[in-house]
Amino acid sequence: MIIPWKELDAETLNNVIEAFVLREGTDYGEQERSLEQKVADVIRQLKSSDVVLVWSELHETLNIMPRGQFRAGDEEREQF
Repeated sequence: MIIPWKELDAETLNNVIEAFVLREGTDYGEQERSLEQKVADVIRQLKSSDVVLVWSELHETLNIMPRGQFRAGDEEREQF
């Protein structure tokens, strides 16, 4: 289920994004970027609808994923 990011409290949204960018294995390329830069990048992607906040009822987790990846997952579930 997509969670509308605009409906989240600013501090909550920031905490969710920080947790996402601090996950081990998140790769930002050769050039190191600050936490603030990474958070700003995700906010920009949310604003442009390139990524969405997704709540998984099955796993009870909140994730940030590309909009196209979420739609592909929906289509696969609908086939079964």
